[in-house]
This record gives sequence, C-alpha cells and structure tokens, in this order.
Amino acid sequence: MRTPHSRTLRQNALSIFEAALAAADPAEAVRRRLERVNFSRFRRIYVIGAGKAGASMAQAAERFLGRRIAAGLINVKYGHTARLRRIELNESGHPVPDERGVEGARRILEIAGAAGREDLVVCLISGGASALLPLPAPPLTLGDMQETTRLLLGCGAAIHEFNAVRKHLSAVTGGQLARAAAPARVEALLLSDVIGDSLDVIGSGPTAPDSSTFRDASDILCRYGLMDRVPESVSERLARGGLGEIPETPKPGDPLFARVRNTIVGSNRLALRAAARQARALGYRTLILASEVQGETREVARMHAAIAREIVNAGQPLRPPACVITGGETTVTLRGSGLGGRNQEFALAAALDIAGLPDVAVFSAGTDGTDGPTDAAGAFADGETLARKPDARRYLDENDSYRYFNALGDLAITGPTNTNVMDVRLILAGIPAPRPGRRPRARRPTPAKARG
Repeated sequence: MRTPHSRTLRQNALSIFEAALAAADPAEAVRRRLERVNFSRFRRIYVIGAGKAGASMAQAAERFLGRRIAAGLINVKYGHTARLRRIELNESGHPVPDERGVEGARRILEIAGAAGREDLVVCLISGGASALLPLPAPPLTLGDMQETTRLLLGCGAAIHEFNAVRKHLSAVTGGQLARAAAPARVEALLLSDVIGDSLDVIGSGPTAPDSSTFRDASDILCRYGLMDRVPESVSERLARGGLGEIPETPKPGDPLFARVRNTIVGSNRLALRAAARQARALGYRTLILASEVQGETREVARMHAAIAREIVNAGQPLRPPACVITGGETTVTLRGSGLGGRNQEFALAAALDIAGLPDVAVFSAGTDGTDGPTDAAGAFADGETLARKPDARRYLDENDSYRYFNALGDLAITGPTNTNVMDVRLILAGIPAPRPGRRPRARRPTPAKARG
C-alpha cells in the first residue's frame, strides 16, 4: 500500500515533468524562428524533414507559411502524427528503420533536389531523424542498416558514435541533404536531442557539415567488437571509404554550406529550466546539476542515488525539501531478455540504492513520451518501492524494468508528446510544506500520468 508521502512525491514528480514537456513544445519554437525569416524573396518554398517531433513542427510551419508551401514531406515515427493540409507525414520505423522510412527519405531527397537557386527549403529536424532518414548508400540494403542499427543499440554506444556510423552508411544524412538541395537556400530548424547540441549529431546532421569520417566509423565498430558482426557490405563500404575510394560526407568549409543556416530552436536545457521553475513553485530548494549526463544507465543511477543519500544525511548539495534535476541521455548495455528502456532501467537501478530512505524519490522519463520499445516514457521509484516489490534485482538483471514498474503502477505514461529533447531526471528529497492557494500545475494538452 502506498503511503500519503509516496503519493505526494509521485504527483510532484509528474507535475515537474509536465512543465519540462510544456517548455519543449516544438510548434512554438518553430513559429518564433519563422517570424524572423523574410520569405518574400523566394519563388517557391519546400518543407522537408524527419523526427519524432516532426508533426508538431510541420503544423507550425504550415500555419505560418500556408499556401506558399509548394510541396512538403516529413518522416515521423508511427503514431506521432497530426492533421495537415499541405505537408505530408510519412509514418516510418524507429528506432529500427523500415521500408516506409526508406521510401520517404528517397522522396525527401527528390524534393530537395527539385529546389532551385531562388527557392527556399525549410528543413525540420528533431530526435529520431537518424533512424527516420534511412536511405542506404548503394549498394547497401535496408537489411544491412537494420542489422547494424540493432547491433549498435545493444552495445552501449553513445549517440554521437551511433550517428557517426549511420552517416557513413546513408545517402541523406551527414550533410548530404544540404548537398542535394544546393544551390537553394536552406533554413534548417533543429530540436536538439543530443549531448552538447552539436549540429552534426542532431538527427545525424542532414544539413550540417560532418566532422566524422569513414575511419571514425570503422574505429567505433572495432571499439565495440562489432566489425566482424555487421553485414559484410557495411564493413566493406567503411573500408573503401577509409581508403578514399568513396567520397566523404561534406566537411566544414565546404562552399555548399554558405547558403545553409542551421538553428537550434529547442533543447534539453530549456526543458530543465522550466522543470526547475515548477519545482520551486511546489516548494522545493532546486538545483539543475547537469544537462549533459551520459554513460551507462546503471552507473548514472547509482550516482543519483548517492546524491539523494547525501541530501538526507548531510544536507548537501541542498537541504530538504530538495529537487535535483539532470538531463541528457544514458545508454543501456543489454544483458537480459526483458522489456524496458533507459529511463525505466535508471529508476529500477536507483530504487535498489534508495531503499528505505524516507521521503526520497527518483524519476526519469524521455520527453518524446517513449522509452525503448515500450509505451512508457519512464518510471518513478521511491524509498518504499522495494518494500512493495522486493525482487527488483532479478528484474534488473533481466533488463525487465517495464514489467517491474507496470506491476506497481509506477510507469509514466504520456503517449506521443510530439517533441524530443532527451531525458529529464529528478531526485526529490523531503515533502514541501503545504502552500495556501491553488497548487501550481504546468499547462500541457497530454499530461503525464502514472499507470496503476
């Protein structure tokens, strides 16, 4: 049975996360940027792109540009859609690409190639674009890219390493979409879901200069012991590229980028600041510790649990009631055959180390509303979690965090949020004193809730 304090901690965590989601609204970010562009000098306007937030971004572009859009196509994840009139949404596979993604990427490349010098190409890129623009470079096949993606997903590679490999197997990412659009003007609006907001890493940088090389991609596969496991066509392409037998992706300084402008319109940092404002409104002493947390999920979870213990035992870095906020994106090395994602695994690993701590909770969720191959955004755990379900270690060993938290009713379910700025993690320690008046809440059309 959940105690009143446990219910309060869970409600507060969800309220803080909702505020982060509201701040990551991609439609508003796109509108603000488009207001600064002079469109009168262009003959035709094309809207293309890919990503989990593609539907919301496309809606904003369509409202602003209306009939001036000559053609438009955005590849989006299945279920992440919206009603549009002039821009087509093509639902595709993510995180493992599929044939619909290939066909959509081919058509996007064709639209970009049809643009002339007097035209404008508006490119909308958000998290997930790497998998949603999966056009294989000949003679690679979709199957080659799918198998390589599966291997990279399971090895614990960081997102920038993941993308460095995919860019050199692709005909569209790594600046190659900008190459196809030349000599048209390109206005790329980017919703960042990567550590450091690097232009060449967001969505594998389809409109940005690529600083990685074929040799870098080969080194990454070797580092994780994958070179002998990827399809032979993949290892052969990377080897030929490393020898200079295949042209590299466009690099910094290439003249084609003189007519390309890449603008980050949303990021994890903005979401964390909104979360901090909501936490303070709820009565917590609040600290944004870092927005660039990465590494193995279980180790990151142990670090957060150690901070929770330090708050309780020493009042550092904050005295209770305290809320410590971090962002970024961790990785999971698969050991078992269970169901889950990095945010649920974080909560489960942290639950082991905060067991028994009074009035302490952790929360982690993806701003895109999905966590791994599940319908959950993340999960909530507190000092009472193990008392309610003691077999947490067994579930963690099997990477089966989804089933563990589903049984407790502690999954965070948002549905597709149509945004993606990485993850939000919370440490809550202590219960704020009740405040007079209405309890503050963030406005959000699809609020997070715990399923139970």
